[in-house]
Amino acid sequence: MDAHSLVPEYLRLGLAFDRLEPGFVDAYTGDPALRREVADGPAPEPRALARRAAELRREVPAAGLPAARAEFLDVHLRALECSARKFAGDAIPFVDEVREYFDVDIAPGEVDDYRDAHRLLDEVLAGDGPLLDRMTAHRRADEIPPERLRACVDAFSGALREQVRARYPLPDHEKVEYEVVGDKPWSGFNYYLGDYRSKVAINSDLKQHMAHLPALIAHEAYPGHHTEHCRKEAGLVAAGQAEQTLFLVNTPQCLMAEGLADLALKSIVGPGWGRWAEEIYADLGLRFDGERAERVSVAAAKLLSVRQDAALLLHDRGRDADEVAEFLQRWSLTTPERARQSLRFLSSPLWRAYISTYVEGYRLLGDWLDRAADADERAGRFGRLLDEPLTPGAIRRMP
Repeated sequence: MDAHSLVPEYLRLGLAFDRLEPGFVDAYTGDPALRREVADGPAPEPRALARRAAELRREVPAAGLPAARAEFLDVHLRALECSARKFAGDAIPFVDEVREYFDVDIAPGEVDDYRDAHRLLDEVLAGDGPLLDRMTAHRRADEIPPERLRACVDAFSGALREQVRARYPLPDHEKVEYEVVGDKPWSGFNYYLGDYRSKVAINSDLKQHMAHLPALIAHEAYPGHHTEHCRKEAGLVAAGQAEQTLFLVNTPQCLMAEGLADLALKSIVGPGWGRWAEEIYADLGLRFDGERAERVSVAAAKLLSVRQDAALLLHDRGRDADEVAEFLQRWSLTTPERARQSLRFLSSPLWRAYISTYVEGYRLLGDWLDRAADADERAGRFGRLLDEPLTPGAIRRMP
């Protein structure tokens, strides 16, 4: 099977998963006739999808594709085979499931790192009473008034878009529209619509905070998911790499995209983002201590693995939901309500392993970006993440 046959078969296979679990196809911008063909065809059977993924994976080496495209298809077909087996009811150990989906190995974090994070937060949020109470009060004071949220979103979207377009050019007609939704397990979500357009949904069930909003907009739009989709559509897809028209949940694509997006604010604004955000909020008549927010963010970064540890407790070690919620409250310094919201995400059949994309994606891509010799090289590396079909394995092999 050559590339002209293999790639359409990969697309048919991936699109079929959306009939097993709506939402499995995060984005598809390819030929709509192909999507209709799959939607109108016979109902897919998970065992048959697993066999088809394995068959196509065996065809990859002989397809005559460049190494990067071949590796991309190989690891994505492996992930789809695992997903099909899960849909068929196979009992796959959680750590193995994460490895097959995302091409990474996971392990519990270091409790000493969590203790160190609490010590640093105790210094930043100095005062009387337990640290949890001080952290809760800090977050409450940082909440964006609901009636001001839209103005804040528009201000940060415009400021970040200007910086991104200067460094990583985008088509003139690219556009992001924002909407507020509820009853979702995530804080924000990018729906890429194709033709350089995105819809970004922001969850109203979670209070939005001044310290978090710049990172959220950077993550979902500039220079995160929207920017990556636009750059790949303008580059890879236009050059004939049709596999990049399909974006699937629980694949290495997700780990690369979430790691890139979580590093987006750091990569476009850099150190000092707190003062930068403070000036934008001041223009909106809102008081924000940017320096303090940045110090809190640096300390809290040591808590990166807590949510993945919670997933390991829940799915690998069989702990009950109450114990996992208490673990999240203790180490994440969060309220019972927010811990339960996180637990909802970790318990979702579709999203249960997804937390590793944020944890391991941030760690893998952040380490690679930090090895850059200077700011220009770092910006160039981030540009490669936006533009190239890189995989976790490819990043691990790079100096």
